[in-house]
Amino acid sequence: MERAGGAECQSHSHGPHRPHVHNWHSIHADKEITKPPEAAPLVEDYSTCDIVKATQYGILERCKELVEAGFDVRQPDKENVTLLHWAAINNRLDLVKFYISKGSVVDQLGGDLNSTPLHWAIRQGHLSMVILLLKCGADPSLIDGEGFSSVHLAVLFQHMPIIAYLISKGQSVDSTDVNGQTPLMLSAFKIIGPEPTRFLLKFNPSLNAVDKVQKNTALHWAVIAGNIDAVDLLLEAGSSIDIKNVKGDTPLDLAHQTQNHLIIHMLTQEEKMRTRKKSRLLRTLEKYEVFLMLVSCLTLMWAVGYILDLNSDSWLLKGSLLVILFLAMILFVRHFLGFKNLKHLPAIFMLSSIVWMSTTWFVWFLPDLVGTVFQWFFVLSIFGFLYYFYKTWKTDPGFIKASEEERKKSIVTLAEAGCLDFRTFCTSCLIKKPLRSMHCLTCNACVARYDQHCLWTGQCVGVGNHYYFILFLFFLAMVGTWMLYGTLLYWSEHCATTYQQDGAWTYFTQIVSCSPWVLYIFALVCSHTSWASLLLIIQLYQIVFLGLTSYERINLIVQSKSSKQPFSLRRTPYNQGCFQNIADFFQCRGFGIFKPSAVDWTKQYTLSHPAKGKSIHSV
Repeated sequence: MERAGGAECQSHSHGPHRPHVHNWHSIHADKEITKPPEAAPLVEDYSTCDIVKATQYGILERCKELVEAGFDVRQPDKENVTLLHWAAINNRLDLVKFYISKGSVVDQLGGDLNSTPLHWAIRQGHLSMVILLLKCGADPSLIDGEGFSSVHLAVLFQHMPIIAYLISKGQSVDSTDVNGQTPLMLSAFKIIGPEPTRFLLKFNPSLNAVDKVQKNTALHWAVIAGNIDAVDLLLEAGSSIDIKNVKGDTPLDLAHQTQNHLIIHMLTQEEKMRTRKKSRLLRTLEKYEVFLMLVSCLTLMWAVGYILDLNSDSWLLKGSLLVILFLAMILFVRHFLGFKNLKHLPAIFMLSSIVWMSTTWFVWFLPDLVGTVFQWFFVLSIFGFLYYFYKTWKTDPGFIKASEEERKKSIVTLAEAGCLDFRTFCTSCLIKKPLRSMHCLTCNACVARYDQHCLWTGQCVGVGNHYYFILFLFFLAMVGTWMLYGTLLYWSEHCATTYQQDGAWTYFTQIVSCSPWVLYIFALVCSHTSWASLLLIIQLYQIVFLGLTSYERINLIVQSKSSKQPFSLRRTPYNQGCFQNIADFFQCRGFGIFKPSAVDWTKQYTLSHPAKGKSIHSV
């Protein structure tokens, strides 16, 4: 098929042929059809162009002239290609409307592939043309000469917006082609890589459906193709590894036949994991896995401190015991704990540290503080920390929720408005993204007014729990401050030397020998106090002086560096001044001085600047 372009109008000589496809998504160079300019090219005299070439160029006036002169728009050429096919493949919306108004058959089959205009538009990825043809009555379930329906073609050519639109308009994600293959099977077999397999899985396709001929599941086809990404995605989604095809082969049998050692390892490990889950003991362990991780971390931290606090002066012995301890812990984690809950490990480490810091306070430091007001400051800080940690972890950070019907409606609305792109649409959650929202890969959800995914809480920080997160950081910094005070007081009271008298090295060796446990806890205190205080300062700066979240600030810095233009972080539509920023974030009125704005960021898609009335769609 020749290009619709050039400086001279001439008659077309060939109809559409089957393109040679590399990895099923690139078109052979000598038959490639590129999207020509939307406006008609500057031609000295288009009156000599035939109607096909005028259609390719989008010269509406010439096409109308020839049709009014008596050209039958339903008349195919010698290869059974109609004008509607040419208009569809070149994304000529006005011409498609005109030809259909003049009697063109919207589902006319034509060309070497025996395709409809809709099939041609899908191959080229023209979403706007697909929308128009469907509105004009095109049938997306029709099969072309290769045996593919519209959604299968969209999968083969990896046009994700078209896939989403077709399924949202009613096409079944489990529709079958002439061989009984679903789009998921086709993607797993024909497209090497994670997409569009990952994208199709978001529409809840049948994982264990089999085709008509080979009786293979999508996992069978992925193994046959050696598609490691698809195998991984299908196993994670829960595809069965026990289904046998028409020859009696499971996916693992096929992997052995193709001698793909990596896929054999993946399937074998998955089989072992699923077998383990059938064990009653292991199911119980998995149910309480987070609790076991907490107990293990507490035990490990105590054991480390106990070894360091031994009376033995042999650091070689202590080092050997620590190595044995860590090896034993690694074996325990490997055999009894999975990787799913490892994301909670930083939070568990922090909580374990707090437990032993509190123990140290009450056992080592409190006797020196009895009768002073400082003993209560630490207790209040601990309770404040625990309460706001729980609130940060338990409170919904602002996850954007939508039913399947709402998601499909949103896809259709955005597509028909020409806004189905990453700026306004989340391809993971399949929803329209509210202003200031962001998709969290760890939580696999969009979060309103997203700030960050905090490792230390194991939870996203968003509009719902940002306030609690700030107070969590504040009380953690306070706990660390009182622990530092108690440590220095303990050393001054119980160690025989001082820094002023004997110098740094003698002082250090003395406090090590005085109480290795206290020094060990002091190191933990310094670590947690440092990151908590630094993060608190950054958060308060962003909230008070910028009116931005962490994600927005970092994103703006990256954008300004790439554009190489002067930019001020303080000049954004979200910065309403220091006092108003505080009032908006903490929702405080300051005895009636301020009026905090109440914005539902889970449903806010545009923002009007209070001073300029300017509509802002993104920062």
